[in-house]
Amino acid sequence: MRVLVAGCAGFIGFHLCERLLADGHEVVGVDNLATGQRRNADDLLRVRRFRFLEHDICQPLPRAALGRIDLVCNLACPASPVDFGTRPLEIMAVCSRGLWNLLDLARELGARLLQTSTSEIYGDPLEHPQRETYWGNVNPAGPRSCYDEGKRFGEALIAAYRRQYRTPIRVARIFNTYGPRMRADDGRALPNFISQALSGRPLTVHGDGRQTRSFCYVADQVEGLLRLAASEVEEPVNIGNPVEVTLLEVAREVIELSGSRSTITHTDRMPDDPKVRCPDISRARTLLGWEPHVARREGLLRTIAWFRQAENV
Repeated sequence: MRVLVAGCAGFIGFHLCERLLADGHEVVGVDNLATGQRRNADDLLRVRRFRFLEHDICQPLPRAALGRIDLVCNLACPASPVDFGTRPLEIMAVCSRGLWNLLDLARELGARLLQTSTSEIYGDPLEHPQRETYWGNVNPAGPRSCYDEGKRFGEALIAAYRRQYRTPIRVARIFNTYGPRMRADDGRALPNFISQALSGRPLTVHGDGRQTRSFCYVADQVEGLLRLAASEVEEPVNIGNPVEVTLLEVAREVIELSGSRSTITHTDRMPDDPKVRCPDISRARTLLGWEPHVARREGLLRTIAWFRQAENV
Protein backbone atom coordinates (compact mmCIF):
# COMPACT_ATOMS: atom_id res chain seq x y z
CA MET A 1 0.00 0.00 0.00
CA ARG A 2 1.14 3.57 -0.70
CA VAL A 3 0.10 6.04 2.01
CA LEU A 4 0.23 9.83 2.21
CA VAL A 5 0.54 11.10 5.79
CA ALA A 6 -0.09 14.82 6.31
CA GLY A 7 1.52 16.00 9.53
CA CYS A 8 4.23 13.33 9.30
CA ALA A 9 6.74 15.32 11.39
CA GLY A 10 4.36 15.74 14.30
CA PHE A 11 4.09 13.49 17.33
CA ILE A 12 1.40 11.00 16.29
CA GLY A 13 2.18 11.49 12.59
CA PHE A 14 5.76 10.30 13.12
CA HIS A 15 4.66 7.17 14.96
CA LEU A 16 2.04 6.39 12.31
CA CYS A 17 4.66 6.69 9.56
CA GLU A 18 7.09 4.54 11.53
CA ARG A 19 4.46 1.81 11.94
CA LEU A 20 3.44 1.93 8.26
CA LEU A 21 7.06 1.61 7.18
CA ALA A 22 7.63 -1.26 9.61
CA ASP A 23 4.62 -3.01 8.06
CA GLY A 24 6.24 -2.74 4.61
CA HIS A 25 4.24 0.11 3.11
CA GLU A 26 5.49 3.10 1.09
CA VAL A 27 4.88 6.45 2.74
CA VAL A 28 4.79 9.97 1.35
CA GLY A 29 5.09 12.32 4.32
CA VAL A 30 3.82 15.88 4.04
CA ASP A 31 4.50 18.60 6.61
CA ASN A 32 5.14 22.35 6.55
CA LEU A 33 7.18 22.04 9.79
CA ALA A 34 5.19 24.81 11.46
CA THR A 35 4.95 22.68 14.61
CA GLY A 36 6.34 19.41 13.28
CA GLN A 37 9.98 18.63 14.02
CA ARG A 38 12.61 18.41 11.30
CA ARG A 39 14.39 15.61 13.14
CA ASN A 40 11.26 13.43 12.89
CA ALA A 41 11.27 13.80 9.10
CA ASP A 42 15.02 13.19 8.98
CA ASP A 43 14.70 10.01 11.04
CA LEU A 44 11.95 8.70 8.75
CA LEU A 45 14.08 9.46 5.68
CA ARG A 46 16.49 6.76 6.80
CA VAL A 47 14.00 4.27 5.34
CA ARG A 48 14.05 4.09 1.54
CA ARG A 49 10.30 3.67 1.28
CA PHE A 50 9.73 7.09 2.86
CA ARG A 51 9.59 10.29 0.85
CA PHE A 52 9.27 13.72 2.44
CA LEU A 53 7.49 16.70 0.92
CA GLU A 54 7.73 20.00 2.79
CA HIS A 55 4.37 21.53 1.93
CA ASP A 56 1.44 23.38 3.49
CA ILE A 57 -1.77 21.42 2.86
CA CYS A 58 -3.70 24.71 2.77
CA GLN A 59 -2.23 24.90 -0.73
CA PRO A 60 -3.22 22.21 -3.27
CA LEU A 61 -0.79 19.32 -3.38
CA PRO A 62 1.21 18.58 -6.56
CA ARG A 63 -0.82 15.59 -7.74
CA ALA A 64 1.43 14.66 -10.66
CA ALA A 65 4.44 14.34 -8.37
CA LEU A 66 2.68 12.11 -5.85
CA GLY A 67 1.99 9.08 -8.00
CA ARG A 68 -0.41 6.39 -6.81
CA ILE A 69 -1.89 6.88 -3.34
CA ASP A 70 -4.14 4.28 -1.70
CA LEU A 71 -4.74 5.97 1.67
CA VAL A 72 -4.55 9.60 2.80
CA CYS A 73 -4.09 10.13 6.56
CA ASN A 74 -4.69 13.64 7.87
CA LEU A 75 -2.80 14.39 11.08
CA ALA A 76 -1.89 17.94 10.07
CA CYS A 77 -2.94 20.56 12.61
CA PRO A 78 -1.30 22.44 15.49
CA ALA A 79 -2.98 20.87 18.51
CA SER A 80 -1.52 22.19 21.76
CA PRO A 81 -2.97 24.91 24.02
CA VAL A 82 0.11 27.02 23.24
CA ASP A 83 -0.78 26.88 19.55
CA PHE A 84 -4.37 27.99 20.23
CA GLY A 85 -3.04 31.33 21.42
CA THR A 86 -0.37 31.89 18.76
CA ARG A 87 -1.75 30.16 15.63
CA PRO A 88 -5.57 30.42 15.77
CA LEU A 89 -6.14 31.42 12.13
CA GLU A 90 -3.59 28.88 10.90
CA ILE A 91 -5.44 26.17 12.84
CA MET A 92 -8.78 27.14 11.33
CA ALA A 93 -7.28 27.22 7.85
CA VAL A 94 -5.78 23.73 8.24
CA CYS A 95 -9.09 22.38 9.57
CA SER A 96 -11.00 23.82 6.60
CA ARG A 97 -8.98 24.53 3.44
CA GLY A 98 -6.32 21.98 4.33
CA LEU A 99 -8.80 19.15 4.90
CA TRP A 100 -10.76 20.14 1.79
CA ASN A 101 -7.60 19.90 -0.31
CA LEU A 102 -6.91 16.41 1.06
CA LEU A 103 -10.50 15.34 0.38
CA ASP A 104 -10.18 16.53 -3.22
CA LEU A 105 -6.86 14.72 -3.53
CA ALA A 106 -8.29 11.46 -2.19
CA ARG A 107 -11.31 11.66 -4.50
CA GLU A 108 -9.21 12.39 -7.60
CA LEU A 109 -6.73 9.61 -6.83
CA GLY A 110 -9.39 7.08 -5.83
CA ALA A 111 -7.96 6.82 -2.31
CA ARG A 112 -9.52 6.38 1.11
CA LEU A 113 -9.08 9.18 3.69
CA LEU A 114 -8.53 8.86 7.44
CA GLN A 115 -9.31 12.04 9.36
CA THR A 116 -8.01 12.51 12.89
CA SER A 117 -10.66 14.49 14.68
CA THR A 118 -10.50 15.04 18.42
CA SER A 119 -12.17 14.62 21.79
CA GLU A 120 -12.14 18.43 21.91
CA ILE A 121 -15.26 18.44 19.74
CA TYR A 122 -17.07 17.42 22.95
CA GLY A 123 -15.86 20.62 24.65
CA ASP A 124 -16.46 20.72 28.42
CA PRO A 125 -18.79 17.71 28.30
CA LEU A 126 -22.07 17.32 30.10
CA GLU A 127 -22.12 13.61 29.20
CA HIS A 128 -19.58 11.34 30.88
CA PRO A 129 -17.98 9.20 29.57
CA GLN A 130 -18.36 10.66 26.09
CA ARG A 131 -20.03 8.56 23.40
CA GLU A 132 -19.80 9.35 19.69
CA THR A 133 -23.51 10.25 19.69
CA TYR A 134 -22.90 13.16 22.07
CA TRP A 135 -22.99 16.54 20.27
CA GLY A 136 -20.79 18.36 22.74
CA ASN A 137 -20.70 21.52 24.85
CA VAL A 138 -18.32 23.92 23.11
CA ASN A 139 -17.76 27.64 23.60
CA PRO A 140 -17.66 28.91 19.97
CA ALA A 141 -15.87 32.14 20.87
CA GLY A 142 -13.49 31.00 23.63
CA PRO A 143 -9.70 30.72 23.48
CA ARG A 144 -9.88 27.05 22.46
CA SER A 145 -12.57 27.55 19.83
CA CYS A 146 -10.17 27.75 16.87
CA TYR A 147 -9.31 24.08 17.43
CA ASP A 148 -12.60 22.78 18.88
CA GLU A 149 -14.80 24.40 16.23
CA GLY A 150 -12.20 23.84 13.50
CA LYS A 151 -12.37 20.10 14.08
CA ARG A 152 -16.17 20.21 14.34
CA PHE A 153 -16.27 22.01 10.98
CA GLY A 154 -14.00 19.29 9.61
CA GLU A 155 -16.49 16.60 10.59
CA ALA A 156 -19.34 18.60 9.03
CA LEU A 157 -17.29 19.03 5.84
CA ILE A 158 -16.62 15.29 5.73
CA ALA A 159 -20.30 14.47 6.16
CA ALA A 160 -21.25 16.80 3.29
CA TYR A 161 -18.38 15.58 1.09
CA ARG A 162 -19.30 11.94 1.64
CA ARG A 163 -22.95 12.61 0.77
CA GLN A 164 -22.01 14.37 -2.46
CA TYR A 165 -19.11 12.25 -3.70
CA ARG A 166 -19.33 8.96 -1.74
CA THR A 167 -15.60 9.21 -1.03
CA PRO A 168 -14.59 6.54 1.52
CA ILE A 169 -13.69 8.47 4.70
CA ARG A 170 -12.97 7.27 8.22
CA VAL A 171 -13.08 9.60 11.25
CA ALA A 172 -11.17 8.97 14.49
CA ARG A 173 -11.87 11.09 17.55
CA ILE A 174 -8.52 11.02 19.31
CA PHE A 175 -8.34 11.45 23.08
CA ASN A 176 -5.23 12.47 25.05
CA THR A 177 -2.25 10.61 23.60
CA TYR A 178 1.29 10.49 24.96
CA GLY A 179 4.65 8.87 24.37
CA PRO A 180 8.16 9.47 23.03
CA ARG A 181 8.70 12.45 20.69
CA MET A 182 6.15 14.73 22.30
CA ARG A 183 7.35 18.33 22.12
CA ALA A 184 8.80 19.47 25.44
CA ASP A 185 7.32 22.94 24.78
CA ASP A 186 3.97 21.48 23.76
CA GLY A 187 2.05 23.17 26.57
CA ARG A 188 0.07 20.05 27.46
CA ALA A 189 0.08 18.58 30.95
CA LEU A 190 2.22 15.46 30.52
CA PRO A 191 5.22 16.92 28.65
CA ASN A 192 5.14 19.88 31.04
CA PHE A 193 5.13 17.58 34.07
CA ILE A 194 7.93 15.39 32.73
CA SER A 195 10.19 18.30 31.72
CA GLN A 196 9.63 20.00 35.07
CA ALA A 197 10.29 16.81 37.04
CA LEU A 198 13.51 15.99 35.19
CA SER A 199 14.86 19.49 35.74
CA GLY A 200 13.86 19.56 39.41
CA ARG A 201 11.37 22.38 38.97
CA PRO A 202 7.93 22.41 40.64
CA LEU A 203 5.22 20.71 38.58
CA THR A 204 2.59 23.26 37.58
CA VAL A 205 -1.00 22.05 38.03
CA HIS A 206 -3.76 24.31 36.77
CA GLY A 207 -6.59 24.74 39.25
CA ASP A 208 -7.02 22.17 42.03
CA GLY A 209 -5.93 19.33 39.73
CA ARG A 210 -9.19 17.44 40.06
CA GLN A 211 -9.97 17.75 36.37
CA THR A 212 -9.66 14.36 34.71
CA ARG A 213 -8.06 13.04 31.53
CA SER A 214 -7.59 9.60 29.98
CA PHE A 215 -4.14 9.00 28.51
CA CYS A 216 -3.59 6.61 25.61
CA TYR A 217 -0.06 5.46 24.77
CA VAL A 218 0.88 6.36 21.21
CA ALA A 219 1.48 2.78 20.00
CA ASP A 220 -2.07 1.86 21.05
CA GLN A 221 -3.37 5.00 19.35
CA VAL A 222 -1.65 4.11 16.06
CA GLU A 223 -3.04 0.58 16.17
CA GLY A 224 -6.55 1.99 16.59
CA LEU A 225 -6.09 4.43 13.71
CA LEU A 226 -4.89 1.68 11.36
CA ARG A 227 -7.74 -0.63 12.28
CA LEU A 228 -10.23 2.14 11.63
CA ALA A 229 -8.60 3.06 8.30
CA ALA A 230 -8.89 -0.56 7.14
CA SER A 231 -12.49 -0.96 8.31
CA GLU A 232 -15.83 -0.22 6.68
CA VAL A 233 -16.97 1.91 9.63
CA GLU A 234 -18.28 5.27 8.41
CA GLU A 235 -19.35 6.65 11.80
CA PRO A 236 -16.83 8.57 13.93
CA VAL A 237 -15.00 6.33 16.41
CA ASN A 238 -13.46 7.31 19.75
CA ILE A 239 -9.84 6.15 19.96
CA GLY A 240 -8.58 6.64 23.50
CA ASN A 241 -7.98 5.00 26.86
CA PRO A 242 -11.08 4.71 29.08
CA VAL A 243 -8.99 4.67 32.30
CA GLU A 244 -9.65 8.09 33.86
CA VAL A 245 -7.22 9.88 36.16
CA THR A 246 -6.97 13.34 37.72
CA LEU A 247 -4.16 15.61 36.64
CA LEU A 248 -2.99 15.84 40.25
CA GLU A 249 -2.61 12.05 40.35
CA VAL A 250 -0.63 12.11 37.10
CA ALA A 251 1.68 14.81 38.45
CA ARG A 252 2.42 12.66 41.50
CA GLU A 253 3.02 9.59 39.30
CA VAL A 254 5.52 11.50 37.14
CA ILE A 255 7.44 12.64 40.23
CA GLU A 256 7.57 9.07 41.55
CA LEU A 257 8.51 7.36 38.28
CA SER A 258 11.15 9.93 37.36
CA GLY A 259 12.76 9.78 40.79
CA SER A 260 12.39 13.55 41.05
CA ARG A 261 12.37 15.64 44.21
CA SER A 262 10.09 18.21 42.59
CA THR A 263 7.10 19.60 44.44
CA ILE A 264 3.70 20.51 43.04
CA THR A 265 2.48 24.07 42.69
CA HIS A 266 -0.97 25.24 41.67
CA THR A 267 -1.82 28.06 39.30
CA ASP A 268 -5.01 29.48 37.80
CA ARG A 269 -7.11 27.10 35.76
CA MET A 270 -7.07 27.67 32.01
CA PRO A 271 -10.25 29.20 30.45
CA ASP A 272 -12.68 26.57 29.10
CA ASP A 273 -10.42 23.78 30.35
CA PRO A 274 -12.63 20.64 30.35
CA LYS A 275 -13.45 19.36 33.83
CA VAL A 276 -13.64 15.74 32.68
CA ARG A 277 -12.47 13.79 29.66
CA CYS A 278 -12.99 10.05 29.19
CA PRO A 279 -14.02 8.10 26.09
CA ASP A 280 -16.66 5.45 25.79
CA ILE A 281 -14.85 3.04 23.45
CA SER A 282 -17.69 0.53 23.02
CA ARG A 283 -17.82 1.29 19.29
CA ALA A 284 -14.08 0.70 18.85
CA ARG A 285 -14.24 -2.53 20.84
CA THR A 286 -17.25 -3.85 18.95
CA LEU A 287 -16.51 -2.73 15.39
CA LEU A 288 -12.70 -2.68 15.34
CA GLY A 289 -11.81 -5.24 18.02
CA TRP A 290 -9.56 -2.53 19.48
CA GLU A 291 -8.74 -1.41 22.98
CA PRO A 292 -5.52 -0.03 24.52
CA HIS A 293 -3.05 -2.44 26.11
CA VAL A 294 -0.16 -0.34 27.44
CA ALA A 295 -0.74 0.48 31.11
CA ARG A 296 -0.19 4.11 32.08
CA ARG A 297 2.70 3.27 34.42
CA GLU A 298 4.58 1.44 31.67
CA GLY A 299 3.81 4.15 29.11
CA LEU A 300 5.01 6.87 31.47
CA LEU A 301 8.26 5.01 32.16
CA ARG A 302 8.94 4.76 28.40
CA THR A 303 8.08 8.42 27.87
CA ILE A 304 10.17 9.65 30.80
CA ALA A 305 13.13 7.60 29.55
CA TRP A 306 12.82 9.22 26.10
CA PHE A 307 12.62 12.74 27.57
CA ARG A 308 15.59 12.00 29.82
CA GLN A 309 17.68 10.97 26.81
CA ALA A 310 16.44 13.80 24.59
CA GLU A 311 17.15 16.45 27.24
CA ASN A 312 20.40 14.80 28.39
CA VAL A 313 19.21 14.74 32.00
